[in-house]
Amino acid sequence: MSITILQSGVQMTLQGAPRIGTRHLGVPASGPADPLSMALANRLVGNASDATAFEITFGGAGLCFNTPVSFALTGAPASLTLNGEPIKSHVTYAAHEGDELQIAPATQGCRIYVAVAAVLEARRFLGATSTYIPAALGGHKGRALKANDQISMAFVRLVPTQTTPDDLQPVCSNSYTLRALEGPDFSLVSADVWDEIYTATQRASRMGVELTGTFPEVGPDANRPSSAIWPGALQLPPGGRGFLLLADAQTTGGYPHILQVARADLHLLGQMRPGDRVRFLRRTHEQASEALRAKQALLSTWLPDFAL
Repeated sequence: MSITILQSGVQMTLQGAPRIGTRHLGVPASGPADPLSMALANRLVGNASDATAFEITFGGAGLCFNTPVSFALTGAPASLTLNGEPIKSHVTYAAHEGDELQIAPATQGCRIYVAVAAVLEARRFLGATSTYIPAALGGHKGRALKANDQISMAFVRLVPTQTTPDDLQPVCSNSYTLRALEGPDFSLVSADVWDEIYTATQRASRMGVELTGTFPEVGPDANRPSSAIWPGALQLPPGGRGFLLLADAQTTGGYPHILQVARADLHLLGQMRPGDRVRFLRRTHEQASEALRAKQALLSTWLPDFAL
């Protein structure tokens, strides 16, 4: 029982739960860049929110199901077909043996998730199957998937059709407004950072996304002693551009940490693509905590086991 990769697109990996409690060992969390979209895909096929699934960057991918199994797609919008017939995201489908799923390039957003009603075979490291390519950890041989790879499955099931409630289907855009807090090195920038509209550059990966806009140019003397860093941090390296960290971000760093995206909005970072516009909304710790509680309460009605 397996799935054959027909085309892998720009990058396809297996992602599951993030690695919690390993940053002091120098091991990033990894996991899905957009954990909400992956959780929604898993919900549609009866899996736990953090069950291992396929993460596909920019689409342009294809899968062949070698055994009957239910599946669902979420994330960035793209044209989807099963054996040439159009299908939709946020809906459960049943594949028969030999069926081929084709995913066209995403029209907006960055990452598409495919969940199946089965346990995907993946290498486990420090309690998680998520792929971390720089150190070849987890996933399928610690690397991105490629054409002709075979991903074995266990506990394969066919499940009833479900549809994600309309009000819980995230909307991808070319413009993002992110709630954020002052970072420990906020004093290096002016209050204009809250009014500026930044643009994501071509320098983007699961490590982070570079932003161009009005940033002060800082030299090496602005660097700090290396300290803990985590996803959602906006760092200011030399050169007058910011760098917004994602799921595979390093665990320590010395570049100035000027802003921190609020936890409630971290999942949005995984859908940012080059050319997208970004604006930051100033929030206090109390406001950020309230936003997290409100969004978590909304999601828990459909995803009771999911935590932002």
